[in-house]
Amino acid sequence: MNKKTEYNIRTDIKFSAMTKFDIADVVNANTEKWFNQPLVEVNDSVVRLGVLEGEFHFHKHDDEDELFYVVDGKLLLDVEDETHELTAGQGYVAPKGVVHRTRAPQKVVVLVTASAGVTPTGD
Repeated sequence: MNKKTEYNIRTDIKFSAMTKFDIADVVNANTEKWFNQPLVEVNDSVVRLGVLEGEFHFHKHDDEDELFYVVDGKLLLDVEDETHELTAGQGYVAPKGVVHRTRAPQKVVVLVTASAGVTPTGD
């Protein structure tokens, strides 16, 4: 995974409150290797859907924690000098101020939750 990954990081909220949505439909419609779409806003947080293959750059969020929850596949989460392997049904919180990055040797589907003001690419 040494080649540069192209990112498609969207900022538009796809669904409003009181709208039924199907994550599988969004995943199946995706054709990109690195796709990040805000699904819905809940209180002061945003739930984002990531369909990922490749690696992201190291970054941090100065003021926000970030929750990663794997829906399908395997996600490698590099946090400072450790790597955490997450599989379907597992999650991990990267605390604010902690340098981290995600890697996916093969396609993985994740939900990421953070405050609505978080910059997905880091501060």
